[in-house]
Amino acid sequence: MNDPIELERGGFLYSTDKSKLDVDYVHHFLSSRSYWSPDVPREIVAKSIENSLAIGIYKDNRQVGFARVVTDYATFGYLADVFVDESFRGVGLSKKLMDFILSFDFVPGLRRFLLATKDAHGLYEQFSFKALQKPDRFMEIHQPDVYSRKINMINND
Repeated sequence: MNDPIELERGGFLYSTDKSKLDVDYVHHFLSSRSYWSPDVPREIVAKSIENSLAIGIYKDNRQVGFARVVTDYATFGYLADVFVDESFRGVGLSKKLMDFILSFDFVPGLRRFLLATKDAHGLYEQFSFKALQKPDRFMEIHQPDVYSRKINMINND
């Protein structure tokens, strides 16, 4: 996907144009307001955006939401870092964001599209996501404290 995809709906702009992203805003949300990436360094957020399909939601040129799809555009996708600013929740933005992402040409051809969530199962089930059918086939290396360990390693030098 080389050319940005954009959609205006209900006064909000959904865009894959990375030049529109407010990386400081995304970093602040992920590092201090999300449960999944506390203390993530800004350079890690910037690199994750650079190496993913990143989607921003904007109201009056101000970013109010975000998501990333980590993908090879052929067989696999992983939906990550999905959020809508608290002040814009409850008006259907996350549903419209999911509609936008699922409309991308490559998505219907993915063999597997994964995500992880602690509390938004109901949202994603509306878009055909289900619990893993064979979780015993999946393995992981999970390091939930990787960012705080890096900070501590830097501070101990």
